[in-house]
Amino acid sequence: MPAATAASPWYKHLWPWIIIGILATSVCLSLTMVSIAVRNPDNLVNDNYYEAGKGINRSLDRELLAQTLNLKASVHLDELTGEVEVRLTGNSDPQTLELNLISPTQPDKDRKVPLTRTEQGRYVGQLDDKVQGRRFVELLGSQDEHVWRLFEEEKVEHGVTLQLGDEALQGAEHQ
Repeated sequence: MPAATAASPWYKHLWPWIIIGILATSVCLSLTMVSIAVRNPDNLVNDNYYEAGKGINRSLDRELLAQTLNLKASVHLDELTGEVEVRLTGNSDPQTLELNLISPTQPDKDRKVPLTRTEQGRYVGQLDDKVQGRRFVELLGSQDEHVWRLFEEEKVEHGVTLQLGDEALQGAEHQ
């Protein structure tokens, strides 16, 4: 670029183009960040804390019912067939159970498996895909029109048997 003189127009100078380039780049990057933030909202934040607190209390009541019924369960995931087998012991024997494998950070990786009773204390269901890693494992059933819940955080792997109900109930130490 030939050297510009003081009498030449502004667009023939280098510094105005450098400043315009910096400003244009910052505007483009800002608009890109805004569009990313709008398209991908943060789903880990709960706006309704009161309802979430009420839900925690309901969950605690369901877990206390499971503890009162002396419920324990072993969950086995078969890697080849995708079969889920649950062995339930305690004072409840519902026709169906629901097993939820909940990802702590990615809701699209949550899995819900309906289980049906095949014999006394044995329930079977089918898992469509492979689930591995850290999950919240929730087993729901009912006894006398009341829903009970076994809930623990486990590392889920196929071929490994998970034990539910073997840990102390957190949040209910005073009861």
